[in-house]
Amino acid sequence: MAKKSWTERDKRKQKTVSKYAKLREQLKAEKDYVGLSMLPRDASPTRLVNRCSATGRRRAFMRRFSLSRIAFREYASQGLIPGVTKSSW
Repeated sequence: MAKKSWTERDKRKQKTVSKYAKLREQLKAEKDYVGLSMLPRDASPTRLVNRCSATGRRRAFMRRFSLSRIAFREYASQGLIPGVTKSSW
């Protein structure tokens, strides 16, 4: 499980990105790179990290389910993810 501070930092970055999204788009359209550089670093969407919604883990993230591979396996084994079944051949 990720530390709470990491998940809170990620939430703060998400807010900052959404706050400056329109302004960034406008500055990019005007090709005002000096203005872009004056924005906070966390305003860039590149700095966002995908995190597991259950555990906060960032590695081995499955975008379709927004879970890490470990949480996905646990939930799938318990039958909590609809449409996912164990495969055997």
